[in-house]
Parts: sequence; C-alpha cells; structure tokens
Amino acid sequence: MNTKLATLGIPEPVTLVDRARALAPTLRERAMEADNIRKLPRENVTALKKNGLFKVIQPVRCGGWQMDFHTHLNVVEEISTGCGSTGWCLGVLQIHSWVAGLMDERAQDDIYSNNPDALIAAVLVARGTARRHASGYILEGFWPFGSGSEHSDWLVLGAKVINADGSVQDEGCFLIPSDDAEFKDDWRVAGLRGTGSCSLVAKGVEIPEHRFISFVEARKGKTPGGGLHAGTLFKSPLGPPLALALCGPAVGIAEGAIKDFIDYVPGRTNPHLRGAEQINSPLTHATVAEAKVKVDAARQLLHRAAEDIHASAEREGRMTRSARARIRMDCAFAVRLCLEAGEGIFLACGGSGLAESNPIQRAWRDLHAINQHALLQLQTNSQIYGRVLLGLEPGTDIL
Repeated sequence: MNTKLATLGIPEPVTLVDRARALAPTLRERAMEADNIRKLPRENVTALKKNGLFKVIQPVRCGGWQMDFHTHLNVVEEISTGCGSTGWCLGVLQIHSWVAGLMDERAQDDIYSNNPDALIAAVLVARGTARRHASGYILEGFWPFGSGSEHSDWLVLGAKVINADGSVQDEGCFLIPSDDAEFKDDWRVAGLRGTGSCSLVAKGVEIPEHRFISFVEARKGKTPGGGLHAGTLFKSPLGPPLALALCGPAVGIAEGAIKDFIDYVPGRTNPHLRGAEQINSPLTHATVAEAKVKVDAARQLLHRAAEDIHASAEREGRMTRSARARIRMDCAFAVRLCLEAGEGIFLACGGSGLAESNPIQRAWRDLHAINQHALLQLQTNSQIYGRVLLGLEPGTDIL
C-alpha cells in the first residue's frame, strides 16, 4: 500500500480498477434501460460516485485522486465492458474534471469547494460566441453532444471571443452552472444511446473573467491553474489528453463483446452445414483470435499515448508536432481496431445477433458511434499524421 496515498485517503489505482470491474456486471443489467431512456440511469451515476470513479484525474486540491491517464484508461475500460454508454460518460466526465484543474483557482473553487463530487459536462468545440462584458463575458450558443449533461452540476462550453467589430479575439471554453443552460431532449441516435448527449443552449449568460480558459494558450500547455497542483498531471498540452479520453470505452466495449461471444457460441449449430457446431469451426477460431489481438493492440497504442503525454508533462508540456499528430492517429486507429473486432464478432452471430436482447448488437452500434467522433475520424487523422510525416503543415490547429 502506498503510505502517501493512504495518508491522503486516496485509494490505490488497482483498487479503483477492481471496483470498476466489480461494478460492471450490475451496469450490464441496466444497459438496455439506458438505451431505452436515452441517458444514464441515476443508479449508475450514484454507483460511480460511491466508488470514487469520477475522481480518477480530478485534482487532489479539489477532492479528487489525481492519478494518471493509465488508471483513467483502465477504469473506463472495465466499466465499459458492462455498459458502453456508462463508460463513455465516465471517460468524458473524468477528462472534464482534468480540464477544470487547468482553470483559474477561483473557477476550481466555484466547482468543488462546496461539492467535491460535482460533475462537469462539456462541449469544447468553439460553437458559441462570447463578447466582452464589464465584469467578464456574455455567452451565446448552441452545443450538440453534451454527454452526461443530465447528471452534471456544471458545463464547460467552447466559444469564440468576438470583438466589437466582429473579429475573433480568442477562442476557449467557459464554465457555467448547469442551471444557466437550456437542455434539448434531442438525443435520438443509433449508438451510445444511453449517454444522454443532448444539445445545450446558452442565451445571454453572464460569466466572470476567471471562468474562461484560452484554447490558444492551453494547446501550448499554458493554463491559469495548471501550476496549482503537485506533480505533472496538469502540465501536459490540452489536445492529446482530450483525444485519449474518448478511447477507453471502445476497448472495454469490444472486450465485452468478445466475452459475450465466447459465452454465446457453445451449443450453437449451423443448419446450413448439417448442424455443424459453431465452436468447432475454424472460422469461429480465427474470428475470436483476430478480434482479441486487435483489442489488445488497441490497448497498447492507447497506453503508449498515455505514457507520451505524461513524458511531455514532465517537460512542462513540451511535445513535438509529430508526437501530437501520432497520438491523434493512434487514438483513431485504436478505436478503429476495436470497431473491426466488434464487427467480426457481430457478423459471426448471424441473424440472432440482431436481437435487442443480444448485447453484441449494442456493442456493434456503440463502437460505430465512437468512431464517428470528430477527434477520432480515421481518415482525418491519417491525413494530419501523413502530412506531418511528409514534412508538411498538419492542416489543423487542434493538436
């Protein structure tokens, strides 16, 4: 037992992973309910809070565990084997607590001083606009894909800062109480149905100066609050962790589908092959083996990225353009490997795989949804990384 962690009342990383693994079967029992109600059941959120799983990369000064991105990936993966939507929300809500740790000290205290269990939903893409106000900013905008917002206390919303003449002065994200936004009941989708990723609207919301963080500076590793914390977790550049945080669910979902298939196959026969048992088919053997190695490879890529992020944080956030582009590529390729694994398993189920009661079809849908995320589009990331490898400009500012 790490005596320093014990003194602070912080559990060991392996303890959190064990808690997540133990919780997964219960979440699996409610996975269809999450799909049907299009958001996380409140019992799921309560269980995650009770087990301290939202706090993995939340700052210690804000009541969190302040661990590392390896622990983040491991915990999210275990939860996602039970319910992909719960794993997705856990992953993004965790990274939003990390983003909060980059903000001004007063913003961190606004969130956590009275509630160390506060949750933060976010849409970080600069879809809104903010104009200067005497005491800060006025925020307006519409933000789709607010995963987990139903259960969140605060929102972090991306926007361009507009000058009086209409020119863009800066862009970044703004912290507002959830009650200051309007929630649209518009999350009706094919995959990750249970994430409650509804659209958010802000109309004339007044925001004090200290609840803003510039993306321009944060992408360089320069943030108002990063230096408040011991260690280096909050000294990495902004972009790579945001991409990485989306990937753990894919590994867990694909791993869960493989386990489901292994339980599903015994006793299955193919009437078109004279009743041959599916478990004895060389095609079945190859499907399982190839799916498993793809998931294992994806996991290795993501943990390599986590290690590189931590190494850059040790260097005060310095990370080369090629390393940033490669991490984005690794993230996109990892979730594509998981999709390919899930696709093979789903197809091997035949027609019975289409049943709503079969969790493999939900895994197949959820993996497709993850691969559709803008940060994880394989073609886009291949283009960015390929350009960098060829010595060209990356063609994006989001690295």
